[in-house]
Amino acid sequence: MRSIVGAGALVLMAAAGLGQPGGRTPPSQSPASFSVVDASITDLRTALEQRRTTSHALVSAYLARIAYYGTVLHPALAVSRAALADADERDAERRAGRVRGPLHGIPIALKDNVHTTTMPTTGGALAFAGFTPPYEATLTTRLRDAGAIIIAKTTMTELANWVAGAPTPMPANYNAITGFGFNPYDPRRDPRATPGDGRPVMPTGGSSSGIGTAASLWAANVGTETSGSILSPSNQTMLVGIKPTVGRISRHGIIPITADQDTAGPMARTVTDAAILLGVLESPTRDPNDAATGRCTPPAGGDYTRFLRAGGLKGARIGIPRAYYYEPGPVTALPRGGLEARQVAAMAEAMAVLRAHGAELVDPANLPSIVAADRQRNVLAWTSCAGRGEGRGGDAGCSSVLKYGMKRDFNAWLRSLGPSAPVPTLTALREWNEAHRAAGAIRYGQAALDVSDEIDLERDRAKYDADRARDLQLTATDGLDAVIRRERLDAVLFPGGSGASIAARPGYPSVIVPFAMVPNAPSPPLPAAFDAQPQPYGVTFTGLACSEARLIELAYAFEQATRRRIPPPGLP
Repeated sequence: MRSIVGAGALVLMAAAGLGQPGGRTPPSQSPASFSVVDASITDLRTALEQRRTTSHALVSAYLARIAYYGTVLHPALAVSRAALADADERDAERRAGRVRGPLHGIPIALKDNVHTTTMPTTGGALAFAGFTPPYEATLTTRLRDAGAIIIAKTTMTELANWVAGAPTPMPANYNAITGFGFNPYDPRRDPRATPGDGRPVMPTGGSSSGIGTAASLWAANVGTETSGSILSPSNQTMLVGIKPTVGRISRHGIIPITADQDTAGPMARTVTDAAILLGVLESPTRDPNDAATGRCTPPAGGDYTRFLRAGGLKGARIGIPRAYYYEPGPVTALPRGGLEARQVAAMAEAMAVLRAHGAELVDPANLPSIVAADRQRNVLAWTSCAGRGEGRGGDAGCSSVLKYGMKRDFNAWLRSLGPSAPVPTLTALREWNEAHRAAGAIRYGQAALDVSDEIDLERDRAKYDADRARDLQLTATDGLDAVIRRERLDAVLFPGGSGASIAARPGYPSVIVPFAMVPNAPSPPLPAAFDAQPQPYGVTFTGLACSEARLIELAYAFEQATRRRIPPPGLP
């Protein structure tokens, strides 16, 4: 299995004699003795402004940590060879009195489906190993213009987990280039004979990765989400994640699944950091390369920090969707849902905090499409077609939106690469994967790619249109829209990342905040002697389109009232 981790980290590792942690003090401080460990973007900016450190020193410290922890956590698919040179340029600009923006000289990582011309963009697919695209993503340009240093490309589930489907779905944070990523809150392999494939014992969430941000390998990172891939990894690695309204951030230059649901968004250790990053990622004007942009109006000056009010919960109306998300749903023939005992306790405590700080809870605030007795009107009966048997002729009972969008938008992305494209079409990618199966290209198969590739964009358009309309009816009109408007809610409160899917289909925003630690108790159980460590658990505020400002206000007030995030234990 090949690795494309950049030479910068590998050279540093060899020179420093670093690798598997053990016996040495980890490199937590820069030459200027400013520690980057758990340092916020605000901390870094202040230290730079006060000349207590330099961007060169920050990058050096982060590169040392990447080298030290990289072989254990597998946090990156590439590390920038240009990061130190970029840091020197930012330092020179700062000395000359030119500060580009709020991220000037701050190291940020990007998910490896976001184009950069200084590092490969692979999506974790073996067919794209080493591929450097001919143009940068709009959000990459936004970050560079704001002074950010793009230090690395984070590990990810291959092609955002649209490769393998049932009966052998791909585990989160696995890709054919570097294998599995590991959760810094318990970076061990699963010891059980089943599944027995070397996956992490503590899930990392997917398809984005929060590993490096949680472990202080960079200041923050950019993830992408089609359905849960910002919220889930943020939940699993105790980060703040903002999944924005689809269209708020340009998707130009990002390997797609479907333009109907894809979005990029920030992942950070604090709401403040995530708000700063969101303001940079969002363009002030419509991007001509992404027709969805312009759906929402950016705040004045692109500044979301204006909404960071500690008293933001006072008077807020927040809905509690009991059925399915907290307690078993009423329709016995469908998935029942509900929480484990420790999750129940965590959410009860979260609700007590909200009440204590002036929020009014509407409890229950059940979503009509969750409790509907008629299967045709119940969203739990309407999943996305993704696995074997859900191709043409077997997809009447599932939504074709993702598989149709993948055929349409992935091929359009390949065409945008011109002659540099590693493969010309989705069909060619599937053929390449089959030809390189022995090299590990499709360890879990490629059922999702198969059902996408058989789509005929003209002949299957009518079903796609009908399925897209039903998606919106069940998740928006009879889902979030119905309960939020009926109860006049500012937000709906979901446990962990459980509300990701119902918000993803209409493209609605969510903000997740770290809150608790709960048992890691998979089924079948781990061996009693294994001593599984507790795993992070957050709470998510979800609203209607373009409500990010209010959600950030609520999330920040909750964060300040609780301050429950803890760094990974045993990871200095």
